[in-house]
Amino acid sequence: MPVVEARELSLSDLRPAPKAARVGNREDLRSIPVFTIDPDNARDFDDAVHVTNSEGGWSIGIHIADVSHYIKPGGALDREALRRGNSVYLPDRVLPMLPERLSNGICSLRPNEDHLTKSVFVEFDRAGRMKSYRFAATVIRSVARLTYRQAYAILQGQPATPIESALHRAWQLAAILRERRFKQGALDLDMPEVRVVLDAQGRAVGLEREENDISHQLIEEFMLLANELVARQTRERLIPSVYRIHEEPDAQRLADYRVQIQSYGIEVGDLSQRREMQRFLKMIVRRPEEAALKIGLLRSLRKAAYSPDPLGHFGLAKTDYTHFTSPIRRYADLLVHRAFAAMLPRRSGKPIRSTELASTCEHISATERTAAEAEREAVRLKKMEYFAGLARKPHRLEGTVLDVRNYGLLVELKEALVVGMIRISSLDHDFFVFDPARQRITGRRSKMSFAVGDRVMVRVARVDSFRQRIDFAFLAKE
Repeated sequence: MPVVEARELSLSDLRPAPKAARVGNREDLRSIPVFTIDPDNARDFDDAVHVTNSEGGWSIGIHIADVSHYIKPGGALDREALRRGNSVYLPDRVLPMLPERLSNGICSLRPNEDHLTKSVFVEFDRAGRMKSYRFAATVIRSVARLTYRQAYAILQGQPATPIESALHRAWQLAAILRERRFKQGALDLDMPEVRVVLDAQGRAVGLEREENDISHQLIEEFMLLANELVARQTRERLIPSVYRIHEEPDAQRLADYRVQIQSYGIEVGDLSQRREMQRFLKMIVRRPEEAALKIGLLRSLRKAAYSPDPLGHFGLAKTDYTHFTSPIRRYADLLVHRAFAAMLPRRSGKPIRSTELASTCEHISATERTAAEAEREAVRLKKMEYFAGLARKPHRLEGTVLDVRNYGLLVELKEALVVGMIRISSLDHDFFVFDPARQRITGRRSKMSFAVGDRVMVRVARVDSFRQRIDFAFLAKE
């Protein structure tokens, strides 16, 4: 491929889109149909891909915004990015790790603009077996910015344009990679998410459920692939870097969790055996308590973290793993990009100082946990705000009984991923008796009963935003 010759950009040279003559010694990929897939409301586009046919197989490129080109080690921007550790995404705002001029501007892989990237190229045969891979510093020009909704719609139909054909080829490969990954022991811990819809004043006016459909899975598999290959090379070449680790679970915590599972009437074996854990996760698919049980399992596993040592990733069943694909929003990825530069033919930038890595990994692991909790808490509060507003209007909601207790029914609204309580005291049309052995309450007069898995129609009776509790009023049983 042709190489573009130019001097390196400095921070004072920032422009909305770097010109062709100023992109450095990079492979020029601007003639290749690269595209991005991101959420509807995304503004910072970290990653782009391209997929072409190659001798009956696939040739793919995974292109990641080259943030390390602009953020130099030890500079003011670098120090502030390290202090923050990551961007924080709240329902009504983003607290970015980098200035918006970088995160939403020159670094974001917006369509029809030249952007600097670091790329992973991989060749696969027709069976989806990897033949070769390589790394490069590149410049791309995205030809399309797709949302997950658009990508999903395209994958449901017949391709009509070159980009649509490329998307279908990409999913063919991603589906093979995904199936192989689970056969190798990866755990399916994905859960749907709920996005809070806000009005112009920032008030919660709706909830939108987002499934992990094939459009998400396509991008996920390519990002996992790039992360794994970069981690493998930094480990094999003994280059100081940051690894994403997930250590083996504690057997006693899994044994305690197994008791919780059995309270739902589910028989499961030794969860310290990976295959048994996979079998359990398949058993609970589409069960009413699936989300609750997955959350319980996650709490029983060790938390993923960053480390200077390549200790592997239990959940993904990978020996080598890192975070490379989101340098706009994670400082860990920015560090890995600096390690990536040391593996290129024309090395650039300063190598990572290994003496500082351990404390840096500890710091960014802590900022990640803080950000994740802040994001979860903000979403919970906005959900409370939405349901408090809903309580003042006529409405009917469908829920599923998750648990039966002597004082009421825990009910989950599946579409909102919210749990509330129908208190027995509110069921004043009968006197209900609790049967702990069968996890059921039954009305003495009507013989109406409620058990785990029952579907009920409810309305919001009251919301305690301070305690984050919702009380439901029972309307009907399906």
